[in-house]
Amino acid sequence: MKRITTMVVLAVAAVLAAGAARADDDCFVPMADWQPREAVAQLAAQNGWTVRRIKIDDGCYEIDGRDAEGRRIEAKVHPGTLAVIELEIEGSAGRARRKGQNDD
Repeated sequence: MKRITTMVVLAVAAVLAAGAARADDDCFVPMADWQPREAVAQLAAQNGWTVRRIKIDDGCYEIDGRDAEGRRIEAKVHPGTLAVIELEIEGSAGRARRKGQNDD
């Protein structure tokens, strides 16, 4: 019985740790502090991106579009600061994944 209890506790701890790791990718900003979509579109234009769609995912802005070289991009943008949190660029050899400037 003690072994089953230990296994259950370890399983719950693993699930909670996985959920905490995923939560780091979310943006927790009150809507009143968000930059407008027009500012997100301007950020994309400054980076040479053609925007197909701007949506909200996990509380962050997400830009789907193409870069200046025509490759498909997906950028996750912080809604308050407009910092690029994550950038995925699809290249000829598959999908390249690159983290944004906020990584330490």
